[in-house]
Amino acid sequence: MRLWHIDLVPYLPKLQLLSQYRELVAIIKRIDKQGTPNHILVNKVLDYEVADFRYYSTLVVNCLKKRGYKINEKTWENFNELLTNNCYRFALPTTKGIFYDWHNERYLKQCLFNLQEKADNNGIPKDEWKVIEDKFGYLLK
Repeated sequence: MRLWHIDLVPYLPKLQLLSQYRELVAIIKRIDKQGTPNHILVNKVLDYEVADFRYYSTLVVNCLKKRGYKINEKTWENFNELLTNNCYRFALPTTKGIFYDWHNERYLKQCLFNLQEKADNNGIPKDEWKVIEDKFGYLLK
């Protein structure tokens, strides 16, 4: 489980983008039931204000819609309701920006190398990897 770096979301391969949406739904359900995502790579989502998570989630959904995927509106409504009901679990509002010290250049590189490993092992189609490489390849050198 991970939240891909926010700058990568529009460029994520199909499988990773679809999985990201499923993970977002799983994260908010877990927060609702247990108070925490309970996963080392996403627990820190609670260190940021709810607006960050809402913005990120909306970005993922918008990217899916732009690619022609249909989002189950009931699932999306339930997601937003759970998010609203659990917003007290998130950090107090700040003015620092979306996941300000988590989704930094270091984390972007970590995500890129993770995707590169998948591409190297044929887990991402070459044409989908090329889109990422063309946009972020300078960070892989």
